[in-house]
Amino acid sequence: MAKRIDVGGLTAYYGAHAAIEDISLHVEPGAVTAFIGPSGCGKSTFLRTLNRMHEVTPGGRVEGTVLLDNEDLYGPGVDPVAVRRTVGMVFQRPNPFPTMSIYDNVAAGPRLSGRRVRRAELDAVVERNLRAAHLWDEVKDRLHRPGAGLSGGQQQRLCIARATAVEPEVLLMDEPCSALDPISTLAIEDLIGQLKKRYTIVIVTHNMQQAARVSDRTAFFNLSGVGQPGRLVEVGDTHKIFSNPSVQATEDYISGRFG
Repeated sequence: MAKRIDVGGLTAYYGAHAAIEDISLHVEPGAVTAFIGPSGCGKSTFLRTLNRMHEVTPGGRVEGTVLLDNEDLYGPGVDPVAVRRTVGMVFQRPNPFPTMSIYDNVAAGPRLSGRRVRRAELDAVVERNLRAAHLWDEVKDRLHRPGAGLSGGQQQRLCIARATAVEPEVLLMDEPCSALDPISTLAIEDLIGQLKKRYTIVIVTHNMQQAARVSDRTAFFNLSGVGQPGRLVEVGDTHKIFSNPSVQATEDYISGRFG
């Protein structure tokens, strides 16, 4: 079941430098929320705080709270690996495990879950998630060939299947189409529309039209100057943000007057 995220007063640091500052945001369950804003305003950094990937970076730390259905993901005793299983991530560039087959890429998560998985169950998991990623018909006859041999768009759909195979409740996507051609981009956008029936989805995108097409809610981030921390300017229903934003800076960015 899709879960809600509530972020309160979050500041993320790289060493002594605050990359984003004092961000509070509610992410609706079972919806797509898009993060937009100029380069360097902290969108991807904020995304990575939602599943504790930020702290993997040397010097990365956060202050504030990230609640997943009222459970503090940064609370004492919370296992970051378990958090990342519940809050999955799809990265900017497709990154299938290069030495693994298509099958093994999708099966990797369930195999690492700590419980013994029978082959028939694993076969079902692989097929179900490749079908959900609209990839099964394209790869069913070459499941044991390298995942890195697929096209860019197919690789990204494989990475989505790999992320969903561990049955997360939230799916984070960091510019998932930026390295893809227009046809592959539309395939991923269509897939996002299908996946939101099962997951809470948060997507970072520089493509304004994409945000308008795929998201239910949009959050606009900005920064006051070079070297300043990024801040959340405005969040709301996507239609309102794009047609009648409450803040002038949002309108200026969307209309192309800056950024």
